[in-house]
Amino acid sequence: MGNSLLVRAEHKLYLERKRKKLKNKTPSILANNCNGGIIAHDLGLPFNSPLVNAGMYAPYYIQFLQNIEYYLAQPLVRIEDDKDGWFVAQCDDIQILLGHTRTYEEAVENWERRKKRFNPDNMYVVFCDKMDCTYDIIKAFDALPITHKVIFTHKPYPEFKSACYMPGFEEQGEVGVLSDWKPGFWKRRWLDDFDAVSFLNGEIYSFEKGE
Repeated sequence: MGNSLLVRAEHKLYLERKRKKLKNKTPSILANNCNGGIIAHDLGLPFNSPLVNAGMYAPYYIQFLQNIEYYLAQPLVRIEDDKDGWFVAQCDDIQILLGHTRTYEEAVENWERRKKRFNPDNMYVVFCDKMDCTYDIIKAFDALPITHKVIFTHKPYPEFKSACYMPGFEEQGEVGVLSDWKPGFWKRRWLDDFDAVSFLNGEIYSFEKGE
């Protein structure tokens, strides 16, 4: 019991320190899975992105990022064949996974409400090498004309400036669930290996060797 209280107290202080260092208080974080929402939640940020509690398989996500304004203007149409507890919506020629709600209608309401908060001028894009991600998709992502972007990878890709190697998943062929807690005494997520504060403050321009 004592250790549990200590761990919770330390984690609270850990998050408070990170929040104090954060200068950019209103970023719009796009991510194709829960990583964006977890970053925003841990830093006490408003959900200024329709992709909070939503996601896309990598081929759809790269299409979305290549024409964000267009896809955000399209209506969502439900596909009845839900996947692994996620509602599936068709958005023109891509599919979007909506979840963490009791109903599809509630998920769409969240999408529409948060879409109105999205600010392309304060946009930070997060990706990872899973959900059918390929080398060619990583290459296309790296080439996108987006200033603030990062893709978490299970092995180093020195040829790509936006690739951030996350050690610990080399044998899996892709990064794991980065929002999960790492083994160890203190409460830390795998995602905490990434300096999200510096990223959102616009201070990181290379992810090689943790720079």
